[in-house]
Amino acid sequence: MTTQTRTLGTTGPQVSALGLGCMGMSALYGEADRAESVATIHAALEAGVTLLDTGDFYGMGHNELLIGEALRSAPAARREQALVSVKFGALRDPDGGWSGYDGRPAAVRNFAAHSLQRLGVDHIDVYRIARLDPAVPIEETVGAIAELVEKGYVRHIGLSEVGADTIRRAAATAPISDLQIEYSLISRGIEGEILPTTRELGIGITAYGVLSRGLISGHFTPERQLAANDFRAISPRFQGDNLRHNLNLVEALRKIAEQKGVSVAQIAIAWVLSRGEDVVPLVGARTRQRLTESLGALDVTLDAADLTAIEQAVPADAAAGDRYPAAQMSHLGTE
Repeated sequence: MTTQTRTLGTTGPQVSALGLGCMGMSALYGEADRAESVATIHAALEAGVTLLDTGDFYGMGHNELLIGEALRSAPAARREQALVSVKFGALRDPDGGWSGYDGRPAAVRNFAAHSLQRLGVDHIDVYRIARLDPAVPIEETVGAIAELVEKGYVRHIGLSEVGADTIRRAAATAPISDLQIEYSLISRGIEGEILPTTRELGIGITAYGVLSRGLISGHFTPERQLAANDFRAISPRFQGDNLRHNLNLVEALRKIAEQKGVSVAQIAIAWVLSRGEDVVPLVGARTRQRLTESLGALDVTLDAADLTAIEQAVPADAAAGDRYPAAQMSHLGTE
């Protein structure tokens, strides 16, 4: 693997070219193995990955506790290199339900206090509300995070899944390091207005869903049975004819990967890496095996002919089905 770094916008930290998204170790994709999850975080740090991404609502705090455990048990040098990005604001209930988002300044301070305790750290490197709270102006939410920056509890302010207008308003309030948003070969909604806006303002992109929740990893099959607590069981892109159509796109991508002697996942991640130095893909590896495969994308070079072939195999807007169920789409900045 080739060690690479990128910078989160003009105001953010220097991070590894790939980040590790830890959500799947605690929620939404069925059961995960705790020991393997910790070992995967350790392996990522050992490989030079510095950016660890989580949310305080992933497993109702489980994910932050998991990362805290992994950091405490990592060698000191590796622990010190870790940069933790946290999303907050999602309201949950004991049944696992979702009740909206809370971006009030008092709530921001409350969420941060709990995250610092669960993670076992004295500061959060990048802090962002997971989705816009429609009842609270973004200026108030970002202003509250800026106060945490002044007090040393947060280092950088991020955004998540918001549109161009909200990005501009937030950036006028305080320096914004990056926008976290879904971006992959089959989720390219940011290319119209959002990406040009972040580039104009010097804001980086941390791209989640680069393998579209495993759909374009090359490992998903139509016969796979999903657990009831697996988000993909209700995700439109994994249903019936949509799934068959989308997996046909994967097979077209597989031909290109085989010609280059790499995996489908590596091609898909390398494509996101090719979008610009301001884009940092988050890989959602839950095991060391998948992590190793994802890191191999750093050694994949895509020339102009490769990129043309990839976009012919998987054109923009080629995917069938929305990326979230209809009830959740209104909370996303690209729709």
